[in-house]
Amino acid sequence: MSSFDTHRRRVHDEGLPAGVRHTNLRSCLVHFSPYGFRATYHHLCLSARIPTPVDRDPASLVRAVEELHHARRLWVESERAFAARRAASKARGFRQVAADESWRAWQRGWQNIAYCPDPRSHPTEPLAVVVERVLRSPAPPAGTRATPACRVCGGGDGTRPWHDGRGRIHQLCARCGVVPAVRRT
Repeated sequence: MSSFDTHRRRVHDEGLPAGVRHTNLRSCLVHFSPYGFRATYHHLCLSARIPTPVDRDPASLVRAVEELHHARRLWVESERAFAARRAASKARGFRQVAADESWRAWQRGWQNIAYCPDPRSHPTEPLAVVVERVLRSPAPPAGTRATPACRVCGGGDGTRPWHDGRGRIHQLCARCGVVPAVRRT
């Protein structure tokens, strides 16, 4: 499997047909999609104004991949800092992750930074703004299941149900559509 950076370079390659460049943008989303694949793709289509068909504005693919790349860079830096802290903690004999490890205390992996199961309902701000806000947000207090306010938009408007069409009901932030943070136990 090719890396994010390989696919990003192909999106920039003006010698490739627009359809191939579009496929490479979607391959970048396999490597990093903070809202989930479909919601992140929908966000990028809106923010970069990707037309259908993409041949009309191939530069929109570059705008989209660069927005995604900027957000991914923030996440990679955060992961590197976390790995360094964990290595230092382990060297001191601490094997448990600290309770204050930000979003890691209540989410798992890069696909769940700000998960939006409804692909049409997601934050409208640039991805980097949302990713940085989530990475810097404090973890829910010990003993609680969710944050009192949304870690993405700050809204305390509660949640709304969304039916995924497969028998599951997701509770989403009423303002931005992100699944509320749930602490791992």
